[in-house]
Amino acid sequence: MVAENLKQQRIEMAKLNPFKFLQEVRQETNKVTWPSRKETGITTAMVFVFAALAAVFFLLADQVIRLVVTLVLGIGA
Repeated sequence: MVAENLKQQRIEMAKLNPFKFLQEVRQETNKVTWPSRKETGITTAMVFVFAALAAVFFLLADQVIRLVVTLVLGIGA
């Protein structure tokens, strides 16, 4: 019960004390496993490649839909 009360008090102090908050943030960021430079580069390249593929896909889909609508409605013939 006493340990739980102390823990609750520390949590309350962390909420009020900006220095304590920043100290805890730093402790938590030290626990994070950050990606390496190589992993970041590969992931960035994959994002660009898939964005380009999505752009080409939607361009083709748009052209097909335009063609079908034009044929169905008889516009521009």
